Amino acid sequence: MSVLRGNCVFGQSGGPTSVINSSASGVIQEALKQDAIPKVFGAAHGIKGILEEELYDMSHEDSIELNLLKTTPSSALGSVRYKLADPDKDDTDYKRILEVFKKYNIRYFFYNGGNDSMDTCNKISKYMQKVGYECRVIGVPKTIDNDLYGTDHCPGYGSAAKYIATSTMEIYLDAKVYDKGQITILEVMGRNAGWLTAATALATYYGHGPDLIYLPEIVFDLDKFFADVEKVYKKNGKVIVAVSEGIRDKDGKYISEYGSDLAKSKDSFGHAQLGGLAYTLANLVKQKMSGVKVRPIEFSLLQRCASHFASKTDVEEAFLAGQEAVRNAVNGITDKMVAFERAEGKTYKCNIKLINLADVANTEKKIPREWINEEGNGLKQEFIDYALPLIQGESCPPIENGLPRFAKLKKVKVKLS
Repeated sequence: MSVLRGNCVFGQSGGPTSVINSSASGVIQEALKQDAIPKVFGAAHGIKGILEEELYDMSHEDSIELNLLKTTPSSALGSVRYKLADPDKDDTDYKRILEVFKKYNIRYFFYNGGNDSMDTCNKISKYMQKVGYECRVIGVPKTIDNDLYGTDHCPGYGSAAKYIATSTMEIYLDAKVYDKGQITILEVMGRNAGWLTAATALATYYGHGPDLIYLPEIVFDLDKFFADVEKVYKKNGKVIVAVSEGIRDKDGKYISEYGSDLAKSKDSFGHAQLGGLAYTLANLVKQKMSGVKVRPIEFSLLQRCASHFASKTDVEEAFLAGQEAVRNAVNGITDKMVAFERAEGKTYKCNIKLINLADVANTEKKIPREWINEEGNGLKQEFIDYALPLIQGESCPPIENGLPRFAKLKKVKVKLS
């Protein structure tokens, strides 16, 4: 096989995580080592940076800062939510991408993101093949939602799960201090898959978690919810509930829509803007159970940007995913996403495998029904066994004067000589 010599570009897309920059560090540092890749570019705000020709020359970055990316949250190069059109209907963006790739001799494209990002990867890969421009395209998985098809889990999930479980345990202890009754409702991210909300079951496993957990995988029945809450309240005088923001009723309507118009608005991918579910349910419970104190808590962005207590396993796997994307591309692989395959046995180990981008794009992986209890309001041991290994080890940024030291990139704009 002949060596494909050319520059590479790396972009980040979708919602940030506490470890997406660890993957960026893996891609960038590995690419800088490769003789086949003379120049390594970073795209400002994902695919928009390529379309608008806003690229950074990563060779100007200090190695110390690139290493610090491993423990720096959010997307250091900037993220984006931008949906490429079907190239058969509108190939304007694709022609522009091809123009930029040729201008900068880009032969390697690495894109770090979730379902929609893998769709972007797949479309670009297929277009480049169609027009006969050799460019190796590899997707690097990222999503706290943990819903990418074909991989045991996604970088970003372990750290988010660790944060959610820990925060839930802390809230549990706080909510139990008074001698008066209280109902606490925790709202966790998760549109169609309940992996994040399920992480609160790890807190329950350690004796400090929710009494009730509701996931999008199960149709949400408001009357049953009231009955569940009242049953626990009568028994214990206190109730802690965890709910996924994406729970829906039998007609497919988001429960958050019951009390807000927010979910009626859509992003560029057609996804409803969710939020406010805990407050909606809290108000409904107050109406149903007069005089009972109800406290809604929305974890919001904290569950995806908290790097101060990240999972070391997650950080290391995210970095490895970036490295393996580059290594496989240089070795001739294209049109794939890096994925993890859990090895059998009691000791946790995950091996790298590659998944076709076409199989991953726009396909969601949900929690198996058999991992959810019969009542549909809790998790079984199978989930605990799955999730516990992913939150192992502690990773945090270096501390300066009591506060975290995050990476500071120069972001030198690319200038063609």
